[in-house]
Amino acid sequence: MNKAPKPVGLYPLARKAGSLLFLSGVGPRLAGSDANDSGVPGLSLDHNGNFKEFDFEAQVHSVFANVKAILDEHGSSWDKLVDVQVFLVDMKRDFPTFNRIYADYFRDIEPKPCRTTIAITALPTPIAIELKCIAEFN
Repeated sequence: MNKAPKPVGLYPLARKAGSLLFLSGVGPRLAGSDANDSGVPGLSLDHNGNFKEFDFEAQVHSVFANVKAILDEHGSSWDKLVDVQVFLVDMKRDFPTFNRIYADYFRDIEPKPCRTTIAITALPTPIAIELKCIAEFN
């Protein structure tokens, strides 16, 4: 898959079961990024790993682009999503922004997918959001 970043561990980006497509956790890293470059839009770190630049909106748009790329690669599409689980590292700071952007992406989709938003303390890489999705596929 070249339009979405490679997984950061030993797991597939997606797996088909019956008529459903299960996506592994999808973050905002860009395709082609590697361990030496966080590859996260709007994020730069200093030599100690502290944030120098942080743009949550850019991360949300990137994670949605990655989900779309994985769906397309596996014969599905944005309108076939049935469930979206959202993991946010900072619910208080980021939920209003996420909710606004999410509404824009799903405004014309019917029926809308189910959604659960969960506050977590950390993700395995320096990202602020990850999505876990289930979709139907052709």
